[in-house]
Amino acid sequence: MSIELRTYAFLDQMQPQFASFVASTARGYLPVAGQAALYVEIAPGIAVNRLTDVALKSTGVRPAVQVVERAYGLLAVHSESQAEVLEAGQQMLRAIERREADRLRPNLLSKQIITDVDDHQTMLLNRGRGGSMVLGGQTIYILEVHPAGYAALAANEAEKASPITIVDLRPYGAYGRLYLSGTEAAIGEAAAAVEQVLAGVSGRANETEKHL
Repeated sequence: MSIELRTYAFLDQMQPQFASFVASTARGYLPVAGQAALYVEIAPGIAVNRLTDVALKSTGVRPAVQVVERAYGLLAVHSESQAEVLEAGQQMLRAIERREADRLRPNLLSKQIITDVDDHQTMLLNRGRGGSMVLGGQTIYILEVHPAGYAALAANEAEKASPITIVDLRPYGAYGRLYLSGTEAAIGEAAAAVEQVLAGVSGRANETEKHL
């Protein structure tokens, strides 16, 4: 079976909100702030079971997220040790005969900044959220990225850069989405950090870039 490496994103230190969001929404072993993490997304999705087996048998990492869809599969592992997480990544890459350079470059499909959000719109956002609530009058940032796994990297880097609130994060499926809220200044800083980190991820050409 030929395996496509879509996302390969190392998080050197999970931020408090990000780690708490994962812990409250994932069905795996819960991470805590300060731990390192690795998000790996592949196709076809069923093969992610093999990656989980390889990572857990070869290192001391623990899985926080495993999503197995027909098209895509996502695995997120974490540990107190960055070295353990990096080694788990190398073992998984060997298992599927891929290198980090074989990952897709992230493509930022869309981004929106909406200032002074109306109370009625916050109600719509809050009903579907997995994280904290948006408050009326705040500014929101909405990101859509391909492949989906890079939404996790974006969320963690945003929190590193600025005092924002993580409202929702969906790092799996056809496209990843991230919703942040905060002051206009904080959202501006976070957006700049997100776009910088995504632009800095190397890899093979992303076909979605040709259609936008």
